[in-house]
Amino acid sequence: MEPARLTDPALSGVLSELVQREPIFHRPEFGTTRADYERMTADDFWEVGASGRRYSRAYVLDLLEQRAAAAPAEQELEASEFCCRRLAGEVYLFT
Repeated sequence: MEPARLTDPALSGVLSELVQREPIFHRPEFGTTRADYERMTADDFWEVGASGRRYSRAYVLDLLEQRAAAAPAEQELEASEFCCRRLAGEVYLFT
């Protein structure tokens, strides 16, 4: 059974702010260098890809550097059905 993916209306501002950053590594206005990406992610950051595979922070940062060096063509990415949940204080789970 899938968990309910509903955002508490009180978190609509947080949800809106997080949606503006997604996908996080494809928003040049928030930075384009490894140092920028390091500032945007926690030391224990990890990501789950569309395949369901888990990627470490180091792997993601290395891949971003490789892509920047190769100067790839722009990708059109689509993300939808966002949900935000407060975990504690100012810590949120954004899916």
